[in-house]
Amino acid sequence: MKIILYVTTILIVLFSSEIFSQQFVEKYKIFEAAFEGPSDGNPFKDVKIRATFRHKKEIKQVSGFYDGNGKFKIRFLPDLEGHWTFAVKSNNGDIDGQKGAFECTAPTGKNHGIVRVANTYHFKFDDQTPFYPFGTTCYAWIHQPVNIQEQTLKTLKSAPFNKIRMCVFPKWYDFNKTEPEIYPYQGNPPRDWDYWLFNCEFFRHLEKRISQLNEMGIQCDLILFHPYDGGHWGFDRMSDEQDDFYLRYLIARLAAYQNIWWSLANEWDFMSEKQPEDWDRFFKILKEEDPYNHLCSIHNGVKWYNYANPAVTHLSIQGDPWEAGGVGGFYQKIDRWAEKFKKPIIIDEMKYEGNILYSYGDLTAEEMTERFWYVYTKGAYATHGETYMEKNDILWWAKGGKLHGKSPERIAFLKNIIENAPPGGLEAFPGMEEDGNAVRIGEKYYLFYFGRRQPAERVIFLPDNKEYKLDIIDTWGMTIHPLDGTFRGKCIIPLPGKPYIAVRAIVN
Repeated sequence: MKIILYVTTILIVLFSSEIFSQQFVEKYKIFEAAFEGPSDGNPFKDVKIRATFRHKKEIKQVSGFYDGNGKFKIRFLPDLEGHWTFAVKSNNGDIDGQKGAFECTAPTGKNHGIVRVANTYHFKFDDQTPFYPFGTTCYAWIHQPVNIQEQTLKTLKSAPFNKIRMCVFPKWYDFNKTEPEIYPYQGNPPRDWDYWLFNCEFFRHLEKRISQLNEMGIQCDLILFHPYDGGHWGFDRMSDEQDDFYLRYLIARLAAYQNIWWSLANEWDFMSEKQPEDWDRFFKILKEEDPYNHLCSIHNGVKWYNYANPAVTHLSIQGDPWEAGGVGGFYQKIDRWAEKFKKPIIIDEMKYEGNILYSYGDLTAEEMTERFWYVYTKGAYATHGETYMEKNDILWWAKGGKLHGKSPERIAFLKNIIENAPPGGLEAFPGMEEDGNAVRIGEKYYLFYFGRRQPAERVIFLPDNKEYKLDIIDTWGMTIHPLDGTFRGKCIIPLPGKPYIAVRAIVN
């Protein structure tokens, strides 16, 4: 029986039910096997395919999927070097019983594997390389004309962002009311869809963009459901069975991509067709079907999901920084959320730099930059967005394209400071007598931030038994000025008397 093996970019055609040839695939990269099968009826639904991969005592179960034109595929992400074998089970006799093997070689270059939770509140790659999320939002960029998509990728190459929030389904929303060229399902737009027949061309396009992001070192925080359909296409109101069918298909196709994060929904509580138990079920499916345990969360509107659910790896939050109650007030509440949930916190939506008519999109660049600094000096992480008016309504937050704001270069400045700190992640501590934030890494490194305040001097507290060199950081002007001498214990620090100043202390 014909079987086609794809190992990275190598295509080998074999005519045997058992594969004896040894192939090679790099650790943390995709091994793919493809099989000929039936194309009549509904192969998406009728044909079941699953493979068992083995490496010594390590065993992983992986579901396959139909990719059109009589082709069935299984993708696998090896995380151990050495000899792997696999065996296929299927309810189709032509596919059932297929076997194969390959050698997993050492990773090269910037291939670090999947991002995981580290030290309770932070992240690292499989190979222990620290990962500090600096995200951005481009919800529907893959649904735009190709020239805009290519412009988005070009922009991302020089931007500081290493995580992007983006949707599987297209959006029908303010500043984003265009029909995409391809859709996730077969049928006739806008409403005549067969939810049991996927459009493989769409998913191949999605995979291409995910791969391109990975090549640039960008994590794909993929939003699986959202409420911005407005009843236009109906993708937000499928039946329970159709939702589950879609979710299992998506996991089978995409889980082997190392840069995937699962975001079950954006503003889950605004999806009136779904109940909390639906989201519980989706998390359960992800836990069962994703053999690699990618990071997984869900994003709130005005109500919180149960972030204590063990399937939730980190908090994906939106809100205002100073809101007195509800889901906002993250400036005051990050500490207590960290204590309650014992998970990393990402403020994935804290409004956007821009000038649109809505209050969620009219922040100044100074305000966006300050929010980033405030969140990171609380030991959490943040995501950027931009909503500047543009004559063709190509707003970055919705469609991608070009960045126009002044905060990205200042976010890059902060990112450089965070990435060059000692590994381990910043933890909050009470390091000042007055209002402000302070974080540290053990007793080696301290970072203090004063926000909009403009003190000419300020008291900070450092350990008495060590000496530190201090830098004055202008977070808006993007300058670092070292102070003469060394400091220890209770220190009165001279400051420039203007807002957006930070102080860095590094053990001498």
